[in-house]
Amino acid sequence: MSKILVIDDEKSIRNSLKDVLEYEKHTIEEAEDGIRGLSLINNNHYDLVLCDIKMPKFDGIEVLEAALEKKPDLVFVMISGHGTVETAVEALKKGAYDFLEKPIDLNRLLVTVRNGLDKKGLQEETKTLRKKINKKKTTEIIGNSSAINEIKALIEKVAPSDARVLITGENGTGKELIARQIHELSERNSGPFVEVNCAAIPSELIESELFGHEKGAFTSAHKQRIGKFEQAIGGTIFLDEIGDMSGSAQAKVLRALQEKKITRVGGTKEVPVDVRVLAATNKDLKEEIKNGNFREDLYHRLAVIVIKSPPLKDRIEDIDLLIPYFAEQISEEQDLLKKSFSKEALQELKKYSWPGNIRECRNIVERLLILGEKTISKSDIEKYIF
Repeated sequence: MSKILVIDDEKSIRNSLKDVLEYEKHTIEEAEDGIRGLSLINNNHYDLVLCDIKMPKFDGIEVLEAALEKKPDLVFVMISGHGTVETAVEALKKGAYDFLEKPIDLNRLLVTVRNGLDKKGLQEETKTLRKKINKKKTTEIIGNSSAINEIKALIEKVAPSDARVLITGENGTGKELIARQIHELSERNSGPFVEVNCAAIPSELIESELFGHEKGAFTSAHKQRIGKFEQAIGGTIFLDEIGDMSGSAQAKVLRALQEKKITRVGGTKEVPVDVRVLAATNKDLKEEIKNGNFREDLYHRLAVIVIKSPPLKDRIEDIDLLIPYFAEQISEEQDLLKKSFSKEALQELKKYSWPGNIRECRNIVERLLILGEKTISKSDIEKYIF
């Protein structure tokens, strides 16, 4: 349950509040005056604080102001045996969540605590969602190597047009990141960016996923479904791992590109789709064409511009930028202790071949933040990586 701090100079009040709240399965800590209470707040995490206003040494309003200056999201409920409307208004203006008068009505206390903790939970949930949103919006391509600078320059040229782009490269090299960067620098950036992982969708469902279906089109089609192409109207559709797409789906995608129209599975009505198409693959599509696994005409439709995402081993100098970037990002996302990397550690990481590319790099940084010392050294690299 939640951790609550009770600050009151009257021991009997502290004891009664503790008994009631511990019965509700909360963890309770106590402070007999404002100075002690503020010290506990500064050095511990609390979900809610119950604080008396009239206390010797340091009164409740002073505790409230000092605490919220450092921890603005902390939920404070003020208590007073000399309550007036003016006192309550002042406390609320200073940032208190609520105000209770002595003698405390236990039912009102429990309701106030419950509501205050709900507020705290919503604050935490909002923070988490914001982190996720910010993470999704982060499309900065990190690196200053010649290979990455060439990619950045090409993106700037290509993005303002509506040209189709095929992004090639090994797994984990950041193909999706390139696609998102193209979208965000394009004139379609106010529209949706819809991603489809063609390798993750069973071949029998890929057409329904891309083009949607009508009610009754097949046994489990209980209602009409809008496909990814329609969802991307006005924006960009990113067909990731397109080399794994079935032949029949390839034919329909080719038609959609040629006519800028799609037909839902089980339907007859043509739906116009104004979308920009970006695609990516880790396969050699020219070799796949030779082997009869990929349509040559679709390849030429997709590959108006080809961008090759380089493996990390070909841009190893970017390690100096990537490692601190991932360390900062992961520390914020997971509330981990921020750690630095020694020069020797970075040099050791540059010797590695990085078969998993950028994705592996991020995973390794996360591992080191969890297991390594405050300053991650060469010995940490040897112990936890190689």
